[in-house]
Amino acid sequence: MKKIIYFVTILALTFAMTTCSNSPTEPGNREVRALTSVEKALIQADNSFGLKVFQEINNHEKNGNIFISALSISMALAMTLNGANGATKEAMQNSLELAGLSDQQINENYKSLIELLVSLDPKVKFQIANSIWYRDDMIFEQSFIDQNKKYFDALVSSLDFNSPNAKNIINAWVDEQTNGKIKEIVEKINRNDVMFLINAIYFKGIWKYQFDEKQTSDALFTLPDNSQIPCKMMVQSGEFQYFANENFQAIDLPYGDELFSMVLLLPKPSVNIDSLIMEFDQNNWNQWISLFQKQSGAIFLPRFKLSYKLKMNDVLIALGMGVAFSDEADFTRMYKPGGLFISEVNHKTFVEVNEEGTEAAAVTSVVISMTSISGFIMQVDRPFIVAIRENHSGTILFIGKIVNPTED
Repeated sequence: MKKIIYFVTILALTFAMTTCSNSPTEPGNREVRALTSVEKALIQADNSFGLKVFQEINNHEKNGNIFISALSISMALAMTLNGANGATKEAMQNSLELAGLSDQQINENYKSLIELLVSLDPKVKFQIANSIWYRDDMIFEQSFIDQNKKYFDALVSSLDFNSPNAKNIINAWVDEQTNGKIKEIVEKINRNDVMFLINAIYFKGIWKYQFDEKQTSDALFTLPDNSQIPCKMMVQSGEFQYFANENFQAIDLPYGDELFSMVLLLPKPSVNIDSLIMEFDQNNWNQWISLFQKQSGAIFLPRFKLSYKLKMNDVLIALGMGVAFSDEADFTRMYKPGGLFISEVNHKTFVEVNEEGTEAAAVTSVVISMTSISGFIMQVDRPFIVAIRENHSGTILFIGKIVNPTED
């Protein structure tokens, strides 16, 4: 399979703030507010988590394309974190690199980060949307709902999960939020499923310096097995933010007013790409970005378009979140009776890179299920009828309607 996407492993939509704060490129004449110390800590955590996720996925997909949005994954799990308790909460915080930050700090700074990212560059379209869909015969903790509404601007809606149309309603929301680039994240709703927490991201950036389509030509692209396939190769020459060392060349291509950009890393012919990926951590990334300098040169970049999907369970378990996927999970801050766990985390992305710019989308769905359920859920939390009968004769001894169980 093509290895193209490895050269575009980290788009600015995932690592936008690192690029904005560390890149030597000055973003036009636009003033951007300074980040708070907690915002910086949150961004470092998201970036570190994203690099670890990328490495873990790469361990299992050596010869395939990979394209993820760590921001989307982090945000969907951060919403879920508001319902976690005890050891489950601790494991999720540690895996997400959020240990040391309070619930309030995490929530407030995700809110401010969302507000900043979506308004950063008027020449770049960047949207973040969150939603929670839950089984309509269950009542979840109001504080959990309120936190996700307030801090993640989440749409919260109850649905009849037994209706065949329920998944279509959720997928229609996903389709709308990703401008039609990702049409489905929920393939089916199982009878144990009680909630879907979903993050959707859409990005469309026009290159600050566009490639001339007339200069695009036929070329060959070398695959991991050293065979070659034809591709359309774009070309551009000029001054670029550039860095090279003994292992790779790197270039930073800006969008719009330069507040978003794409970083491309090309391993030297003698360097195995998987070995380079193993070096990806927050310290190395920051160091590499800090070494970019403006230099004259030319960039040859293939046009590409792909969709990617992955069930994230094994990746997140490997990163220490296993308890959240087990019978020992504690989501009592979400649903006080307990018995809930994360059954699936599904991730889908889309990306297209051409002469004009880049269009990308991502959706992450966290599926919450019950550890055991025998066909139905009955939560008596509204007016109900009660009857007492004698079973041998079938005589009804008492019958009544309860509209207020606290009234004497």
